[in-house]
Amino acid sequence: MNTASTAMGTKKKNKATQQLVPSTERKTSGCNWEMYKNLLPKPKTEENHSQQNRRPRPKRIHTTSLLANQPEQNTRHNNVNDKENKTLTKQIAMDCEMVGIGDGTESMLARVSIVNKHGECLYDKYVKPREKVVDYRTAVSGIRPEQLRSGEDFNIIQKEVADILKGRLLVGHALKHDLNVLFLSHPRRYWRDTSKYKPFRQISKGNTPSLKKLALELLGREIQVGEHSSVEDARAAMQLYMLYKNKWESEKRGRW
Repeated sequence: MNTASTAMGTKKKNKATQQLVPSTERKTSGCNWEMYKNLLPKPKTEENHSQQNRRPRPKRIHTTSLLANQPEQNTRHNNVNDKENKTLTKQIAMDCEMVGIGDGTESMLARVSIVNKHGECLYDKYVKPREKVVDYRTAVSGIRPEQLRSGEDFNIIQKEVADILKGRLLVGHALKHDLNVLFLSHPRRYWRDTSKYKPFRQISKGNTPSLKKLALELLGREIQVGEHSSVEDARAAMQLYMLYKNKWESEKRGRW
């Protein structure tokens, strides 16, 4: 074999090896979804993308919990060795932004963001409208028409988020609204809702506290100044949980 043939063979081998390595380049959103999405099952697109106007109500997906039966280190989601903590963890926090449909009081998913226990953004996507948007609620949601036009199909996002939630503790503020707008069901015992935690409710004299108030009082920082960010809100909820994690979990064990 001559030198030219050897060089050509080495070049092809290197190219093939490179194709097996997923891209770890981070987008400007700070989302690492591209880095590990191939670890999860690929979603199946069932809807006809050419369908227009009002679409059928999405089916609710139940996220099967594996947490009680499989240690974190043995689940397939935790096989990524990431020294900088940019990977899925047993605890994740989620927050959604919504826009108005119908008479404006109904809500439709517009953006969903997920962070791990370190506050690292793992997932952050905008959602293509399935119905006519009558109120983008930009002053609060931060959502604009062009962001949704270039967004992902709802059924793809629903399946991806459901896969991420499986077997994990879900942290968030008023989680019921986020899960409802995603048409997802997650076992209640794996919710860690900062709007429901009794020590946090004491700050509002027993009433439901806002995430903004909790962040200011307990974390000493301001959030939701002007337009909201679902990534920022998810991080704040996770920080609140981690701050009280030991007490929160010991109380949970006591009730079990």
